[in-house]
Amino acid sequence: MCGLLPFSEAWVSEMKRFLEIDLDTIDVSNLNRQFLFQKKHVGKSKAQVAKESALQFCPSANITAYHDSIMNPDYNVEFFRQFMLVMNALDNRAARNHVNRMCLAADIPLVESGTAGYLGQVTVIKKGMTECYECQPKPAQKTFPGCTIRNTPSEPIHCIVWAKYLFNQLFGEEDADQEVSPDTADPEAAWNPEETAARATASEKDGDIRRVSTKEWARSTGYDPIKLFNKLFKDDIMYLLTMDKLWKKRKAPTPLDWQQLENSGHPHGESPTTSGLKDQQVLDVWGYCQLFQHSVESLRSQLQEKGEGAELVWDKDDPPAMDFVTAAANLRMNIFSMNMKSRFDVKSMAGNIIPAIATTNAVIAGLIVLEGLKILSGELESCRTIFLNKCPNLRKKLLVPCILDKPSLNCYVCASKPEVTVKVNVQKTTVLSLQDKILKERFGMVAPDVQIEDGKGTILISSEEGETEANNNKFLSDFGIRNGSRLQADDFLQDYTLLVNVLHTEELERDVEFEVVGEAPDKAPPPQSNQEEVNSITNGNKDSAQPSTSSKAAAEDDDIMIVDSDEEGGAPSSSAAVTTSTKRKHPDPETSETSTKRPRTDQSAAAAATDNDDDDIIALD
Repeated sequence: MCGLLPFSEAWVSEMKRFLEIDLDTIDVSNLNRQFLFQKKHVGKSKAQVAKESALQFCPSANITAYHDSIMNPDYNVEFFRQFMLVMNALDNRAARNHVNRMCLAADIPLVESGTAGYLGQVTVIKKGMTECYECQPKPAQKTFPGCTIRNTPSEPIHCIVWAKYLFNQLFGEEDADQEVSPDTADPEAAWNPEETAARATASEKDGDIRRVSTKEWARSTGYDPIKLFNKLFKDDIMYLLTMDKLWKKRKAPTPLDWQQLENSGHPHGESPTTSGLKDQQVLDVWGYCQLFQHSVESLRSQLQEKGEGAELVWDKDDPPAMDFVTAAANLRMNIFSMNMKSRFDVKSMAGNIIPAIATTNAVIAGLIVLEGLKILSGELESCRTIFLNKCPNLRKKLLVPCILDKPSLNCYVCASKPEVTVKVNVQKTTVLSLQDKILKERFGMVAPDVQIEDGKGTILISSEEGETEANNNKFLSDFGIRNGSRLQADDFLQDYTLLVNVLHTEELERDVEFEVVGEAPDKAPPPQSNQEEVNSITNGNKDSAQPSTSSKAAAEDDDIMIVDSDEEGGAPSSSAAVTTSTKRKHPDPETSETSTKRPRTDQSAAAAATDNDDDDIIALD
């Protein structure tokens, strides 16, 4: 983590306390993106090691390190109100949304930041003055229909998603929504199993297709890698070929047979690339067969060590798990006539990551501090959104400051009365789906309580454990919810209330459970000029800026807090590393010409926190 790098002895000497919270531990992959962690620290708490490393070059800092999650209910609104500033550098949307709401509820300024490769961004959020993190719609994590993943993959990402599903089905927690076997319910296939079953020549041995769970079948074989291979890449594919209509307008897949590949002197497939680093090489088909075998054997050993009923969790930084997904995905790519990918490429897509660069993180860390200093000096109006570009603009600038946007009147988080309209089929949507997929996943609530505005105050969902659990599997229509019903959802941890208008529909697309009405951003309003911004600005500071004249009295207990989070996905989100949000156009401070802001980045960034007289800071990484 780079959050503490910009500190100086002179600046830190005035701090009374600096607090950091980070739930994650140090992994080898973290070492190339920052300067506080070394190889000897792998496996240790990021927060604790960051504290120890920072104190070596800044002994006067008073730092408290917490190995914890910012989502912990202990960090409530009252907790946030202790501080004068929050500095965010999170790598997942769920945590960003949560901290955004906590800062709004506590009315504390937030410095939000992110990096993605060579790109970076820092912006300031203040309740009532600027747009919040959720004012601009952000694209949901890209998902794919189950039939595409299971039957007709056409892109490498489809095969990688399938391989990750397969890992969970074999070694992890089984999920019915992550099935990997051929989908016989695919409407495009429209086939008659009775007429075509005789054409399937799948093995009658253990590799045969049976209507049992994938994990149950794998266990029955003792996780035999060759039997697994023939089932997944031969028998299942031959089963797919019996679905004639799938292949009338697309190229049919080609099954793989372990014995044939092993006996062949020249296994078909792409030739291996021998140049470059090992992770950037693309093996041939037999190479991935061997990688599949070795990874299955390693994962089988891990399960055996954990004991009966144990499960593994997929981690892109776990070599056997990454080898398994790389091998399985590439074998499937070859079957469906796609160019295979290197382990590096598969890891980037499977982990939804863009390689982090230490210099980018360091630059963004410094910009976070500069914006924080302006807030602590009482110059919030001079704060800017600053973009770090990969290439200089026409003015030969890599750093481009932009005026902060005003709050969106339609924001479902920071508007005076947040309200949304959701299309659902009330006869098919369960209360549990409303809670988990709509309120928690889509609208970022942590522990929602839901009341139906039916004149009776019917409690549909309670955050108290077990209180409304009996409602979970019932449909919304069972509670009289229909077209036009209104639900009030409260999250007391976030001090957040959302009014949900229900719009009943039976015309949602396949695999789509709900739609948020008006989710697409409206047409951007015309650019607005600001005469105060005619002066050139560098790093978000006006050239003509004068020293602070703030007369705010210094407090006796100044606190700074860093909260470090390195979770993946929350919503999914795990979402693509770079998320695009439509922004209004503003006069370019460098040229006085109207320019459009570059899309926000939503990836991990280095966080830095600074403090001044009477100010407390939270920085989140």
